[in-house]
Amino acid sequence: MTTTPNTTPTTLRAGSWTLDPAHSSVAFSIRHLGIAKVRGGFTRFDTRFEVDETGAATVGASIDLDSFDTGNPDRDAHIRTADFLDVANRPTLTFRATEPVRIADRFTVAGEATLGSVTAPVTLTVEWGGIGDFGPDGERHAGFSATGTIKRSDFAVGGAMPGLLSDAVQIELEIQLIQPR
Repeated sequence: MTTTPNTTPTTLRAGSWTLDPAHSSVAFSIRHLGIAKVRGGFTRFDTRFEVDETGAATVGASIDLDSFDTGNPDRDAHIRTADFLDVANRPTLTFRATEPVRIADRFTVAGEATLGSVTAPVTLTVEWGGIGDFGPDGERHAGFSATGTIKRSDFAVGGAMPGLLSDAVQIELEIQLIQPR
């Protein structure tokens, strides 16, 4: 495996880059009772990462909310109910960048997240991890780390329980994408 971490290519190869789910994660943390963080993640998600001929990328993602996991099955089942995520009626959270982005060592992606019929602005701060060749075919991977914050109140998630959980939910993404052939 060869890598070139923390270097910015002038452009990434044009085309549709595919998510490598085995080397990617969508995680979150939220304060419980204002005193400690509860951490979790989602096990099913996908990305859209289209690079045009100029090197600008159109970015999007979707998360299957039924894949919510904090390691506590009883809590997870409750979070899936109408008290919080309401997965039966709002099964997916989507994100789309509001304009194409250019890759740099650090950059921001301004976008919109949609849960059910509600859309709210979300900004992600992204760190470029670099490019590496991986696997028997030497597939080229690009890596990104991103963080952001969403507010539960923007999406009417768990509003009936003020003080139990913070309004702010910290998002942490580790994403590896496979270069188009």
